[in-house]
Amino acid sequence: MVSNDVTQESCEALLLTAKARVIAPLVVWRRGADDFLLLTEPELGEVVRAQLTRMRLRANVEIAIEEHTSVVVFGGADGIPTTDYGAPAVEVLDAGLDPTISDDELELMRIQAGTPRWGHEIDERILPAEAGLDERAISFTKGCYPGQEPVARLRHRGRANRGLRVLEIDGTEPPEYDAELRYEDKVVGRVTSGVLDGDRVVALGYVRREVPKDAVLDVNGRRAPLS
Repeated sequence: MVSNDVTQESCEALLLTAKARVIAPLVVWRRGADDFLLLTEPELGEVVRAQLTRMRLRANVEIAIEEHTSVVVFGGADGIPTTDYGAPAVEVLDAGLDPTISDDELELMRIQAGTPRWGHEIDERILPAEAGLDERAISFTKGCYPGQEPVARLRHRGRANRGLRVLEIDGTEPPEYDAELRYEDKVVGRVTSGVLDGDRVVALGYVRREVPKDAVLDVNGRRAPLS
């Protein structure tokens, strides 16, 4: 049912529709030989449970929702490895730790690392390859799963028309979600996340592949060089 090889201790994976649209991003943690914890966004827990239950058929498996709190710990620590922030880190569940950096600082690290986030870069409109999820959440050697055919077809016979890019936007106010990105008077993408970093805004956005890597885009009259 999921897009990655879950025989490893932990991995990122996707639950997809037959047309390879994202139902939910997951982190699959193998707690035991027959015990898997699927970490996802709180609002997607019931969606994931219902989808897996509907496809369970005759499999002898129990599917239940668990609630946990998660904190990100940088440096050497025991936990579930994460590459979301561009630095060695793990997720630790139910640890009761106090934060040492702000939410905005963590968001800045995520954006600078080019990591997509549910509700921002990931929704039902995007294909996995557009968000770079084919490189981190998909196995091209495992068995069948919903959405495998369009994912493989795009991988081997074509390419995504747009991709995630990091931008540096003039000003101190993040643009609104889905704000248009323009290049040479043409709409070439949209902003999906943004956070203040000193006297500028660092943002993520989808940009068409043909746009030069050193292009300076425009968002609502503000300069937005690609980083």
